Amino acid sequence: MSSGFPWLTALIVLPLLGAAAVWALPATRRRLVRPVALGFSLAEVALAVGAVLSFDTAQAGVHQLVETHSWIPALGVSYAVGVDGVGLLLILLSVVLVPLVLLAAWNEQGSTKEVVSGQLRHYMALILLTQVFMVAVFAARDVFLFYVLFEAMLIPVYFLIGQFGGVRRRYAAVKFLLFSLAGGLVMLVGVIALYLEGPGGPQGFLTENLAGLDLPVGVERWLFVAFFLAFAIKAPMFPVHTWLPDAAEQAPAGTSVLLVGVLDKVGTFGMLTLCLPLFPNASTWAAPVIIVLAVISILYGALLAIAQQDLMRLIAYTSVSHFGFIVLGIFAFTSLSVAGSSFYMVNHGLSTGALFLIAGYLISRRGSRKIADFGGLQKVVPVLAGSFLVAGLSALSLPGLSTFVSEFMVLIGTFARDRPAAVVSAFAVVLAALYILLTYQRIFTGPVRDGLETMPDLNAHERWAVGPLIALMLVVGFYPAPALEFVNEPAQITLDQVGMQDVPSTVLVDDSAATEGSDK
Repeated sequence: MSSGFPWLTALIVLPLLGAAAVWALPATRRRLVRPVALGFSLAEVALAVGAVLSFDTAQAGVHQLVETHSWIPALGVSYAVGVDGVGLLLILLSVVLVPLVLLAAWNEQGSTKEVVSGQLRHYMALILLTQVFMVAVFAARDVFLFYVLFEAMLIPVYFLIGQFGGVRRRYAAVKFLLFSLAGGLVMLVGVIALYLEGPGGPQGFLTENLAGLDLPVGVERWLFVAFFLAFAIKAPMFPVHTWLPDAAEQAPAGTSVLLVGVLDKVGTFGMLTLCLPLFPNASTWAAPVIIVLAVISILYGALLAIAQQDLMRLIAYTSVSHFGFIVLGIFAFTSLSVAGSSFYMVNHGLSTGALFLIAGYLISRRGSRKIADFGGLQKVVPVLAGSFLVAGLSALSLPGLSTFVSEFMVLIGTFARDRPAAVVSAFAVVLAALYILLTYQRIFTGPVRDGLETMPDLNAHERWAVGPLIALMLVVGFYPAPALEFVNEPAQITLDQVGMQDVPSTVLVDDSAATEGSDK
């Protein structure tokens, strides 16, 4: 379903223009870096609102705002973009997070000398460039275009980690790049093989032209494995997750927000929108093994989070656990679990994004990532402490906060299909309470540690960065219905694509009534 205005192309081009404008600022105008970058990101928010208003939620399972133009006709490659409800929600997530990350960077990268030298200019331009790829990859409807964006987004993130990160930033950046490139290389083989098996022609890479192919069983399974491995690394899932803790530990807090809050969703989004519709039989064939790996990820990530002494690594391992829930819901193949996973991708971005930002504020004030170096801060920085508590309670799925709805949907939907997996995964709720509440206790309660008595609370810029995320967690937690309109129909269409149906409800019939009915 096309629209008169090219909303998605505009959303892709605008941050690209913003990055170019920031880089082009002359040395005498470098003090305009912050307002120019923030201005472009807020204009992107306004543009995204227009796209949402042009989207028909009654047909959320259909690609809308569609644009298709021939790109490389000799190879069958098109510039084809369009979004269903899930893709639009993830674009909205990235559009909302970027200005908040830029606000956080106001002081994160922030002395006047650094602004003049251009360090902040490069950082903010790279953030805007990252936004280009985030929006584009969630809108891509051409498999080759998706692959190009999937790989290209590594470039700005590599520099964000390697240039602006911590002491071991180069090691973390190279490890992130090597893992991602390895997955991308395997995926490239799958992309080529899929095209050769497909209908060919000038639009041979369009997802709608590749869905429903009658592939040989062995070919379909190998192609599924090629795509799934790349997405599992990106997600990240156990056992190909090991790049994430190092990247999150060494990256600037704002970079971690985008890396874990948005970019890693490309993995689970790819599973949902490419693996399932392109390889439906292979998806159901692999589902039992993937569910086991998802459950392992859920428990493994939660247990390792409890054991962490580094605050950033702790948040990274909680994400391994949360991504396990998302993958579990996708491959449980019920409309409730798939819708819950789609919704979980957004809610995880809100809670984890807030946790990374708040952790960054704590670390910049203390000069240490070690949890043991904090203590008693609830009395010193009450706003910061309260913000951490709300974000943490959302991460552990407290009722009334956004993540609860999506996690509950995943567990209930999975229980209908695979009761053991749902029951075992539910133990992670208890583990989440442990790693969040114990961390809060160690950092914010008890006597104030020496040297922390004068720690400043959140300033105006920092409150504007964290405040909208806290507000969204509360609003979506109490009234999730508008957001669910974007994910319910796509979930049902996903089930139809893989040939699955919801498990019928079990109705308990009174024995006497049943006997009476049989006598009649």
